[in-house]
Amino acid sequence: MSTYDKQMVGQRIRTRREALGLSREQLAEHIGRVPRFYADIERGQAGMSIETMLSITSLLKLSPNEILFGQDNDRTLHNEIENILAALNQCTEKQRKDSLELLRLFLSAIG
Repeated sequence: MSTYDKQMVGQRIRTRREALGLSREQLAEHIGRVPRFYADIERGQAGMSIETMLSITSLLKLSPNEILFGQDNDRTLHNEIENILAALNQCTEKQRKDSLELLRLFLSAIG
């Protein structure tokens, strides 16, 4: 059975928020909480209500299981793809083309 660890929950939330390019203040505003309370959640110093957790899961596109226990095998690939797309969306067109070429080279080298 998995155990609830507030610090790990906060770390998973922070990692996903950063991958999506959101600030703490932006996320706090989106979920209707003050930034200080939201920061305490990320640091593992505060728990959260079910309503707050569901708001966070919806915004970050994570399942409650992923946030609470760090696992959701059905969504792992989907989340990895979303993280890659989020990173590529921050690149210039040339950087995206170069990234695709590097990926192709890497895959051909290991394949």
